[in-house]
Amino acid sequence: MAVKNEIASKAHEAKPWIRRFGRFGQMAKGVVYALVGIFAILAAAGMGGGTTGTSGALSSVADEPFGKLLLWLIGIGLIGYVVWQLLKSIKDVEHNGSDAKGIVKRIGYLVSAVIYGSLAMTAIKLAMLTGTGGGSEKTISAKLLVQPFGQWIVGLIGLIVIIYGLIELCRGFKEKFMKYFKTYEMNNKEVRLARNAGKAGLIARGILLVMTGFFFIQTAITANPNETKGLGGALAELASQPFGQFLLGLVAVGLILYGIYEVIRGRYQRMDFGRR
Repeated sequence: MAVKNEIASKAHEAKPWIRRFGRFGQMAKGVVYALVGIFAILAAAGMGGGTTGTSGALSSVADEPFGKLLLWLIGIGLIGYVVWQLLKSIKDVEHNGSDAKGIVKRIGYLVSAVIYGSLAMTAIKLAMLTGTGGGSEKTISAKLLVQPFGQWIVGLIGLIVIIYGLIELCRGFKEKFMKYFKTYEMNNKEVRLARNAGKAGLIARGILLVMTGFFFIQTAITANPNETKGLGGALAELASQPFGQFLLGLVAVGLILYGIYEVIRGRYQRMDFGRR
């Protein structure tokens, strides 16, 4: 019994470090989206290459000065984000409950942990000079299509992504995201920046998620993985529309603001796990 109590006490003492690791991870996620936005702005202005998604942005950073160091920080940070997402899913540290709505949210956290876990490994492999930009959405959908009920699975993924994108849009418009912040620890400028950056950023990300989900549904209907496009593909699709460069620039600014929002959220997010 004494040994068990000692282990529990040590685990309890470690919890504040998990919170700090999770905060660092939230900031790392923000940096990734800010990079995607910066590359998109360069593309819109004709000053860089094409649009890219999260994995592509990491690949582009690899050859820049201090790129390897930044990739290590992002990779390690994203592992912290994954740990926090798993805690939200398994331990229910945000108290979502076990009703239908709560379970759906917790499943969403688990899916997020898988996605950003893959992105963390991509960053670390690039930092170690042993990897490329990671598996593309086309590769993933191609693997799913050959499975039993593969088209249904891809279509379901597309529907889930669209629903999540609409939720992000709604959250941005209604500013519901502010509930995640410890506003009592923030000054007026920080609150205003978090609100404005979060609103623009969530709307921009929501639009891109809806587009990405639509591409997955197209893939499910045609059984053609070439129809699948991720974040980079959605940005490229925007650029191909009338006034596309202007639209791309607007969404790119939104993604940078989303990155800023995530960094601020990492600093001031409500995290009750491990509090005494």
